[in-house]
Amino acid sequence: MNEGLTPAQLNQRDIDRLRSYRELLDFYHGRHWEGHARWGETRLTFNYAKVIIDKITSYLMSGITLAADPVADSDEARAGAQRAEQALNQVYEDNNLAQLDFETEIDCAILGDGCFKVIWDAEAKRVKVTAPDVQGIYAWWLGDDTSRVWRVASKYSLSAEEAEIMYQVKPKKGKTASIVEVWTDRDFELWVDSALVEQKANPYGFIPFVIYPNLREPKKFWGISDLCQLMLPQRELNRAMSQLAKILELSGNPIAVLENVEESEDIAVRPGAVWNIPEDARAYLLNLLQGGGVNLHINYVNLLYRILHDVSESPRSAFGGTERNLSGVALELELQPLLQKVKRKRLIRTAAYNQRNRLVLKLLEKYRNQRFGDNHLRIVWGPVLPQDTERLINNEQILIQNGVHSRRRAMDEVGVKDPEMEFSQWLKERETILRMNKELNTRSSRSVARVRAEEAPAEGVED
Repeated sequence: MNEGLTPAQLNQRDIDRLRSYRELLDFYHGRHWEGHARWGETRLTFNYAKVIIDKITSYLMSGITLAADPVADSDEARAGAQRAEQALNQVYEDNNLAQLDFETEIDCAILGDGCFKVIWDAEAKRVKVTAPDVQGIYAWWLGDDTSRVWRVASKYSLSAEEAEIMYQVKPKKGKTASIVEVWTDRDFELWVDSALVEQKANPYGFIPFVIYPNLREPKKFWGISDLCQLMLPQRELNRAMSQLAKILELSGNPIAVLENVEESEDIAVRPGAVWNIPEDARAYLLNLLQGGGVNLHINYVNLLYRILHDVSESPRSAFGGTERNLSGVALELELQPLLQKVKRKRLIRTAAYNQRNRLVLKLLEKYRNQRFGDNHLRIVWGPVLPQDTERLINNEQILIQNGVHSRRRAMDEVGVKDPEMEFSQWLKERETILRMNKELNTRSSRSVARVRAEEAPAEGVED
């Protein structure tokens, strides 16, 4: 069992990581300014960081298709692969994973890490996939091999009613219960309010968690947030825009400057105002916009704006705005930074989703006694750019004609959800069309023969 590990020890583990999570969440939700505002200070917040995260996630999750290829070349192996694909798609629909994956991806981009939990729902008799809050996830790995996770602890809170429904336990303190699950390949422990309430062998035989990074930092287990590079330019952009707004505000409410005047009363800037000042005094309105000084602020804001797009690898054209008309190839070249970032993320997500799919199939084999055989699981991602679809279809058509790809593989690459069903429908349609053509040819031949037979006697009478 997990000797020596108690929930109290988790409070002292990964303190820096959890503090960073809270800071990143605050920044994503628009809390960019540090400290308290001074009296009369203008603080504007333009949350480009949130917009960039949401936009990159939309490009990343532009369509996912699950595929399973049989390892062996036999009818039985192909049938097993087909059953695996159908089972995975069913679990995908039952758990509404399209929405869950999108929400988890946004959370992963903010915090730098994501997590899935794959378990068996005994009441519903189906696989249940959830996305626990990574702020309550703790992991242990072997030595310097971060891929070999041997223990995972999940910490979360439940209301008194939820704790009683799920675990038949009433919390001793207040209206909430602190729950800690500790998993290894062999053992499972459940703690409620620091009290061990269940200890048993792991019913699955594997740790039902899939933990993955947003972007991998070499030799590190936990990942990197997309916000890390955006925080400094985002704060400076807010400061520069606030300063520019203050200048424009003061320019709209002019400042009266009096020289050689010891006292001033009833000095107001308004149409028709009359000022009485000494003979050697001088009065004028301060023009903050003279000399083109405001353009320096505007140019600086534009520079910060460009820096934000550069460090986020999200060109302005990714937001639907271009300063010039671009061809498809030119637009793709301009979007290369975004495409490369999406590609890096998809490499990590592919491994995570395939691991999740393998856990799903293991649970179905264990609890439903289904057999899928040995299969190579694949994730087929949708095209990032709209013009990719037409080019992809043309490429697959050429590969089919030259015998490089089968129709089934081409449908996988294009993103068809159930290639076997589509291929079966295609065969039926082809057989129907061939049968109709054959019947039409037969009818045409009979009609021609009938006409010739009717015309032959008439010709004989005339002779």
